[in-house]
Amino acid sequence: MDKGKIIADITELSHPDEVKGGIVLLIDKPLGWTSFDVVNKIRSRLRKLMNIKKIKVGHAGTLDPLATGLVIVCIGRATKAIDFFMASEKEYVARVKFGATTPSFDLETEIDQVFPVEHINREKLKKTLEDFCGIQQQIPPAFSAVKINGTRAYHLARNSKEVNIEAREVTFHEIKLLDFQNYEADIYLRCSKGTYIRSFARDLGKALKSGAHLSGLRRTGIGQHKVSDAMGIETFDKQCDALNDKWLKVGLI
Repeated sequence: MDKGKIIADITELSHPDEVKGGIVLLIDKPLGWTSFDVVNKIRSRLRKLMNIKKIKVGHAGTLDPLATGLVIVCIGRATKAIDFFMASEKEYVARVKFGATTPSFDLETEIDQVFPVEHINREKLKKTLEDFCGIQQQIPPAFSAVKINGTRAYHLARNSKEVNIEAREVTFHEIKLLDFQNYEADIYLRCSKGTYIRSFARDLGKALKSGAHLSGLRRTGIGQHKVSDAMGIETFDKQCDALNDKWLKVGLI
C-alpha cells in the first residue's frame, strides 16, 4: 500500500499535484482542539492555497480536546492509508490524579466522588502498574465516541441517558512510572489501538482501592512516528504562507 509521503516541511512541495497524489503530515495538536478541528484547519488552508473546492483530508486516530500531541493527518490519496496508521501502537504520557473520580474520567466533567489516598505510595503504585501490563479487558468511557445502536455514547451520557458499553480487549505493551508527587502520577504507556487512557486511569484508581481520573494526556507516538517530529498549527500556517509565495512566483497558482 502507498501510505503517502510524510512531509516535515510543505514548502518543499514543488507542485500542487503532489498534495493530491498523497501526503502525510505529523501534527502536534494543541490543547482544546479536537482532531476534527485539526483536519478542518488543514483542509481549509489547502483548498485556499491550491484554489480548489475539494480535497480529501482525514486523521488517523481521535485525540480528545483535553489532550495534546501527535495526530497523523492524511491528505489526497494518502487517506487510503488511514486504517494502516490507526492499527499502529500508540504511546502516551498520562497524568493521573488519585483521590477523586469524574463521570468522563478526565477534567471535562466535575468531580463526583472523593476517595482516600493516604495508603497509596510509589512502591504500591509501581507494583499495581505491573499488573496492567499485557492483555486487559477494558470498558470504554460513557463519554466517548463508541456507538451504541448507532448513537455516539457521549450523546447519551451528556443527556443523562443510561450507557452500557461492553468490555473490549486491549494490550498494554509497556507501562512505566515517570513521576509521583502529591498523589498525582506521570505514566508512560505503549498500548494497542482502541485503548482508552481515561479508562486506564479509572481502572488504576479502582485497583489501588481509591478513585482516579486523567488530569493530563499527551500522545507521543503512533507506530514509528513521534511527536518530536511533528509540526504545530502555527508552523503549518507559516509554511502555507511560504509555499503560497513560492508557487505564485513560478505561476503554479
